[in-house]
Amino acid sequence: MLEIARSELIQIFRNRLVLVTGLVIPVAVGGYFVRQHETFSELGSLGYVAGIVMFTVLAFGLYTTAVTTLAARRQNLFLKRLRSTAASDRSILAGLVLPITVISLIQVVAILVVLGAVVRSPAHVPLLVVAVLATTAMMLALALATAGLTNSPEHAQVTTLPVSLAVIAIASWVGITGTEELAYLKRLLPGGAATELVVDAWNGGVPLRDSLPLLAPTLAWVAASVALAERLFRWEPRR
Repeated sequence: MLEIARSELIQIFRNRLVLVTGLVIPVAVGGYFVRQHETFSELGSLGYVAGIVMFTVLAFGLYTTAVTTLAARRQNLFLKRLRSTAASDRSILAGLVLPITVISLIQVVAILVVLGAVVRSPAHVPLLVVAVLATTAMMLALALATAGLTNSPEHAQVTTLPVSLAVIAIASWVGITGTEELAYLKRLLPGGAATELVVDAWNGGVPLRDSLPLLAPTLAWVAASVALAERLFRWEPRR
């Protein structure tokens, strides 16, 4: 797995398109939200800004790049060749998505650290860490499921757009309006409970015992996406 991950990391830095979409754009957008935190805080709160930063990086950095990578490796038959080796299916997929996952997590952590240093630190750091990790797992699972519907790297620009825009829109909806109304609907949508968890972790004022159950919807999306990926994922190009 580590050898596959090392090879994939080299490919990321050689591919200008992946480098821009996976590294440059998420950091640029995240930096914009940090610079304009006062404006966005007026709409929601500082926790809302943190949630939007997290989903922007994970949607366009992790999710989109992972789908594009898997589609490209399938199209050039690299997945098929890897499957003929001693590596298991899980280790192959883990090796391919590990580099961009680590890079995306570093980006999220770096931007949130800057936000905390510039404005105010989160009230519950451990809870924020749990929220980021759970959301990362959800976006990664969604990427595996979407990759099963994606024929090529070019096609990934189409298949990834609905989920990317949806999770950011849901995060904005929950971050701005809260969950006093339509709470169950907002929490069941992908990214809704995770956004509320980030807001609670950053702003404080909510007991931990009331926030931890918000992990359940996010983990449910992980399980559902993995189950869907097992049915849809293909190792060879569609004929």
